[in-house]
Amino acid sequence: MLAARTGAAGSQIAEENPKFRRQSGLSTGGKDKSPKKASENGKDRSLSPTGQTQLRARQLALVREVEMNWYLKLYDLSSEHTASHTTGMPHRNLGKSGLRVSCLGLGTWVTFGGQISDEVAERLMTIAYESGVNLFDTAEVYAAGKAEVILGSIIKKKGWRRSSLVITTKLYWGGKAETERGLSRKHIIEEIVRAMTHVINQGMAMYWGTSRWSAMEIMEAYSVARQFNMIPPVCEQAEYHLFQREKVEVQLPELYHKIGVGAMTWSPLACGIISGKYGNGVPESSRASLKCYQWLKERIVSEEGRKQQNKLKDLSPIAERLGCTLPQLAVAWCLRNEGVSSVLLGSSTPEQLIENLGAIQVLPKMTSHVVNEIDNILRNKPYSKKDYRS
Repeated sequence: MLAARTGAAGSQIAEENPKFRRQSGLSTGGKDKSPKKASENGKDRSLSPTGQTQLRARQLALVREVEMNWYLKLYDLSSEHTASHTTGMPHRNLGKSGLRVSCLGLGTWVTFGGQISDEVAERLMTIAYESGVNLFDTAEVYAAGKAEVILGSIIKKKGWRRSSLVITTKLYWGGKAETERGLSRKHIIEEIVRAMTHVINQGMAMYWGTSRWSAMEIMEAYSVARQFNMIPPVCEQAEYHLFQREKVEVQLPELYHKIGVGAMTWSPLACGIISGKYGNGVPESSRASLKCYQWLKERIVSEEGRKQQNKLKDLSPIAERLGCTLPQLAVAWCLRNEGVSSVLLGSSTPEQLIENLGAIQVLPKMTSHVVNEIDNILRNKPYSKKDYRS
């Protein structure tokens, strides 16, 4: 899966700062389907975008179950032969495409080729793979291209079947030369939609999507693709965590319903802010203490940052009651959104990754009552101009 970043031409980028993670990625578009209407007491009532997303997710899950049962019966197999049964890792469709991705993926931003050694990177990928993760995310700009090389080298060394993996990468901030970055024809062959269609038709990628695009830009790309008989995007990679909700909970459900674009989210722990290690300031050994992460330190020690830490302390009793850690609660909270196809994890140690993967066990405990408890503490549940959640 290939991706392309967008941003102001000629500007400088610090790849560690998430505000520059604006990109476009590779994926396929699903068929456009009109909204379904439910009838109650003889009156038609349109479902909210959130309700439509949940309904569609359940329908797709049912179809997938029927297909899987048919396949297993055809080849005289049992459910024990499936990866999801063996590892317990749920899989979801990427948007309305037929691509199945693990609901947790492993990201390589900052870590691969930078914060961790190649040996640790291999250990992390092995843990993820053996836990049922089939989605690995990278980008050409991560560690100046080293992250992609390390990812590919590990896959080759382990001998994992390429067909069992979904690899996503992103374009825009490439090399230092003017011709090595951006979304020009020179860099990715042509204008974005035409270029992605060409890349897919040439067999260099299977799908394309976007990262940090606005809903309007995604809709424009879809319209261009339909107008000129090209391939539209299938997913948007967006930041999503307890303190960043608007886009994933309000804008993307509408896009999913209208054009089939799903959500692949990143930074479920808000660059470590939700990990709990910054509750009493910035430890010397933490990422925020490094000079190149001054922006993160400023965010943590700001007035808003202190308010967030207080809210995290209020959430801790909920995590304790559910028998999990605060990071596991935060990741499970992201996964409880059925409109999210996959949540990308970023870990620098095997212990962190194992802990975060444990969020799968917490997901069944995320009842509506628990979610409401969390909302009452956060007090940041987003609403669009039209109240879709009433």
